[in-house]
Amino acid sequence: MNLKHYAVAGIFALGAAVPAVVSAADAEAGKAKAAVCAACHGQNGLAQIPTYPNLAGQNEQYLVSALKAYKNKQRSGGQAAIMQGQAAALSDADIANLAAYYASLPADGGK
Repeated sequence: MNLKHYAVAGIFALGAAVPAVVSAADAEAGKAKAAVCAACHGQNGLAQIPTYPNLAGQNEQYLVSALKAYKNKQRSGGQAAIMQGQAAALSDADIANLAAYYASLPADGGK
Protein backbone atom coordinates (compact mmCIF):
# COMPACT_ATOMS: atom_id res chain seq x y z
CA MET A 1 0.00 0.00 0.00
CA ASN A 2 1.24 3.48 -0.74
CA LEU A 3 0.70 6.62 1.31
CA LYS A 4 -2.47 7.52 -0.63
CA HIS A 5 -4.10 4.21 0.36
CA TYR A 6 -3.28 4.78 4.04
CA ALA A 7 -4.80 8.27 3.89
CA VAL A 8 -8.03 6.94 2.39
CA ALA A 9 -8.17 4.11 4.93
CA GLY A 10 -7.64 6.64 7.72
CA ILE A 11 -10.50 8.78 6.48
CA PHE A 12 -12.86 5.81 6.47
CA ALA A 13 -11.72 4.80 9.93
CA LEU A 14 -12.36 8.29 11.26
CA GLY A 15 -15.78 8.38 9.62
CA ALA A 16 -16.72 5.12 11.27
CA ALA A 17 -15.77 6.50 14.66
CA VAL A 18 -18.00 9.57 14.39
CA PRO A 19 -21.19 9.06 16.42
CA ALA A 20 -24.57 9.72 14.84
CA VAL A 21 -26.15 13.05 15.73
CA VAL A 22 -29.19 12.52 17.91
CA SER A 23 -31.85 15.20 17.93
CA ALA A 24 -32.70 16.48 21.39
CA ALA A 25 -35.64 18.40 20.01
CA ASP A 26 -39.03 18.03 21.67
CA ALA A 27 -41.83 17.63 19.12
CA GLU A 28 -44.50 18.09 21.81
CA ALA A 29 -43.00 21.44 22.80
CA GLY A 30 -42.90 22.29 19.10
CA LYS A 31 -46.57 21.44 18.76
CA ALA A 32 -47.43 23.87 21.58
CA LYS A 33 -45.28 26.57 19.97
CA ALA A 34 -46.82 25.95 16.52
CA ALA A 35 -50.21 27.48 17.35
CA VAL A 36 -49.21 30.82 15.84
CA CYS A 37 -47.87 29.07 12.70
CA ALA A 38 -51.28 27.52 11.99
CA ALA A 39 -52.70 30.82 10.71
CA CYS A 40 -50.61 30.52 7.55
CA HIS A 41 -49.29 26.96 7.49
CA GLY A 42 -52.47 25.18 8.62
CA GLN A 43 -53.47 23.36 11.78
CA ASN A 44 -51.60 20.20 10.79
CA GLY A 45 -48.86 21.86 8.78
CA LEU A 46 -50.89 21.79 5.56
CA ALA A 47 -51.44 25.33 4.31
CA GLN A 48 -54.89 26.28 3.05
CA ILE A 49 -53.49 29.22 1.09
CA PRO A 50 -51.67 28.06 -2.07
CA THR A 51 -48.83 30.58 -1.76
CA TYR A 52 -47.84 29.36 1.72
CA PRO A 53 -45.72 26.22 2.03
CA ASN A 54 -46.80 23.04 3.73
CA LEU A 55 -44.57 22.23 6.68
CA ALA A 56 -45.91 18.76 7.51
CA GLY A 57 -43.40 16.04 6.68
CA GLN A 58 -40.73 18.55 5.71
CA ASN A 59 -37.09 17.65 6.37
CA GLU A 60 -36.24 18.62 9.95
CA GLN A 61 -32.80 20.05 9.20
CA TYR A 62 -34.21 22.09 6.32
CA LEU A 63 -36.78 23.64 8.66
CA VAL A 64 -34.07 24.46 11.22
CA SER A 65 -31.95 26.09 8.51
CA ALA A 66 -34.88 28.03 7.07
CA LEU A 67 -36.04 29.37 10.44
CA LYS A 68 -32.50 30.38 11.41
CA ALA A 69 -32.09 32.12 8.06
CA TYR A 70 -35.33 34.05 8.61
CA LYS A 71 -34.25 34.92 12.15
CA ASN A 72 -30.91 36.23 10.85
CA LYS A 73 -32.66 38.10 7.99
CA GLN A 74 -30.79 36.01 5.41
CA ARG A 75 -33.94 35.10 3.45
CA SER A 76 -35.88 37.58 1.37
CA GLY A 77 -38.81 37.68 -1.02
CA GLY A 78 -42.32 36.36 -0.69
CA GLN A 79 -43.43 36.42 2.92
CA ALA A 80 -39.90 36.90 4.30
CA ALA A 81 -40.79 40.04 6.27
CA ILE A 82 -43.56 38.18 8.09
CA MET A 83 -41.36 35.15 8.72
CA GLN A 84 -38.48 37.30 9.93
CA GLY A 85 -40.80 38.83 12.51
CA GLN A 86 -42.09 35.44 13.60
CA ALA A 87 -38.63 33.85 13.79
CA ALA A 88 -37.06 36.78 15.65
CA ALA A 89 -38.67 35.73 18.92
CA LEU A 90 -37.68 32.05 18.61
CA SER A 91 -34.82 30.56 20.59
CA ASP A 92 -32.62 27.85 19.09
CA ALA A 93 -34.56 25.32 21.20
CA ASP A 94 -37.88 26.67 19.87
CA ILE A 95 -36.60 26.32 16.31
CA ALA A 96 -35.42 22.77 16.91
CA ASN A 97 -38.71 21.84 18.58
CA LEU A 98 -40.83 23.34 15.79
CA ALA A 99 -38.75 21.56 13.16
CA ALA A 100 -39.08 18.24 15.02
CA TYR A 101 -42.85 18.71 15.30
CA TYR A 102 -43.47 19.54 11.65
CA ALA A 103 -41.08 16.82 10.45
CA SER A 104 -43.04 14.28 12.52
CA LEU A 105 -46.35 15.08 10.79
CA PRO A 106 -47.49 13.09 7.76
CA ALA A 107 -46.96 15.10 4.57
CA ASP A 108 -50.34 13.98 3.24
CA GLY A 109 -52.27 14.93 6.37
CA GLY A 110 -52.65 11.27 7.35
CA LYS A 111 -54.84 10.37 4.37
